[in-house]
Amino acid sequence: MFDYSFANPEYFYLLILLAPLIGWYIWREPRKHATYQISSLSAFSTGNIQWRVLLRHLLFGLRIIAFVLLITIIARPQSSRAWETQTTEGIDIIIALDISGSMLAQDFKPDRIESAKEQAIRFVNGRPNDRIGLVIYAGESFTQCPLTTDHAVLINMIGEIKPGIITDGTAIGLGLGTSINRLKESSAMSKVVILLTDGVNNAGAVDPITAAEIAKTFGIRVYTVGIGTRGEAPYPVQTPFGIQYQNMKTEIDEDLLRQIADLTDGQYFRATYKRTLSEIYDQIDTLEKTKIEVKEYSKKQEEYLTLAILTLVIVLFEFTLRFTILRTLP
Repeated sequence: MFDYSFANPEYFYLLILLAPLIGWYIWREPRKHATYQISSLSAFSTGNIQWRVLLRHLLFGLRIIAFVLLITIIARPQSSRAWETQTTEGIDIIIALDISGSMLAQDFKPDRIESAKEQAIRFVNGRPNDRIGLVIYAGESFTQCPLTTDHAVLINMIGEIKPGIITDGTAIGLGLGTSINRLKESSAMSKVVILLTDGVNNAGAVDPITAAEIAKTFGIRVYTVGIGTRGEAPYPVQTPFGIQYQNMKTEIDEDLLRQIADLTDGQYFRATYKRTLSEIYDQIDTLEKTKIEVKEYSKKQEEYLTLAILTLVIVLFEFTLRFTILRTLP
């Protein structure tokens, strides 16, 4: 459905000028033609009035129409698609991303955090009908983006993520708790958290298992992902000579991640390379979907072009008539 409006409606006050213009035409019309007095009309034919006499008023009518259209063009008519509430199928999803310093390890190229961001963006692009939000955590946690269908904004926020913007550490329970807070008021039948981490819970006041039990209470399914190769990985280390990479053992609390997933009817994945993350997306696609309301809006568009063409046609038509079949001699 489209709505029509005017950017400058105040110009319609100029239509008041039509009253004196029409009055002037009515007053002046009889005085434009020569007259003479006769004693009787009996000598003249009583046939129909010539069509040119009737059409002489057409020229003035065309000018009035052109004037009205010109004022309308100046008022800038615009069309816009009205806010429409549409119902679509989807689920509510929170991506909880670990951004601790260890996510800079380069067993993934270019590193773990960039690989996780890349896969998250691909996931968002593949689910246009879902409301998706983003929670980031390290030693503390906060919401980077609440649930939204504006995926362009979400993708921009994912791209801005980097380690070091919050206190370092790995507070898995806190990250999950923040995600639950974002989903607990959701009316969706399917509520999902995708929690990614490359370490062991070592920070935060929220116990991960307690958070998982709360998630279960609210019907939130948690998919946990352990990121990192098995064995050792090159980690960045600050030295007197700058940042250098040293091979360090990858430690992921897989038992904890499995327990969180099992408690919430989710699933645990071990991502040893980028392609492994796609398994999560395939699993989420099988979830039951629920209807959500989405509001869409389109930008206003100028609608003066058609009126401008019509005005030009009327002006040219009036000009042609005035100097051809409706031409008057002095």
